[in-house]
Amino acid sequence: MKKGLIILAMLLPLSSMANMLNNTNDPNRSGYNPSQQRMQTQMQTQQQLQKQQLQQDQQLQRQNTQRKMQEQRNSAQQRVIQSQTGQPRLLTPPPQQNP
Repeated sequence: MKKGLIILAMLLPLSSMANMLNNTNDPNRSGYNPSQQRMQTQMQTQQQLQKQQLQQDQQLQRQNTQRKMQEQRNSAQQRVIQSQTGQPRLLTPPPQQNP
């Protein structure tokens, strides 16, 4: 008997939580506002889009930074080669011209 009461007492808070979740989209409950829910959904969608855009911008910025750093390394290498040989020398071959 005591064991049954203890179990019942433990389950009571869970049933009230489940009841609250079930009433969230109930149009018959007071305080239900479909336009507010629509606005909330739109705001969540907008936040997701902004997050995706931010991630794309960050990736592009990382790529640009890496490219600039590589260009600086190449330029520094060329300066070292020029100072050692006394002659300008490109690390990459010049572009081929069409005849």
